[in-house]
Amino acid sequence: MIVDDQAVIRDRLRALFEDEDLRVSDASDGAEAVQKAQREKPNLIILDLSMPVMNGLDFVRAIRAKDSTKQVPVLMVTTNAAQDDILEALKAGVNDYVVKPFTPDVIKAKVQAVTTK
Repeated sequence: MIVDDQAVIRDRLRALFEDEDLRVSDASDGAEAVQKAQREKPNLIILDLSMPVMNGLDFVRAIRAKDSTKQVPVLMVTTNAAQDDILEALKAGVNDYVVKPFTPDVIKAKVQAVTTK
């Protein structure tokens, strides 16, 4: 599942994973994504930090509080590179963190790392 308020980022990530024949769903904010995650039980969530309605940290806290989604790996992909933001995301339950702009190779490596732990 890809959660980002920017359609261009969702489309770029979707294309990367659909090239690997993986099923991809998406959401434009954390609130929508919480509902989808409960229904769909994704194998991985790629998430932006700054979004309207519900930000990435609140989303992570919400899914970590539910038995059905608390173990889903979460990769945060965001423009926020401040050390405090990264630490707060990791404390909230994010498995790894990528700063935008990103390359496909970096995303693939991070996804591999968080899904094989």
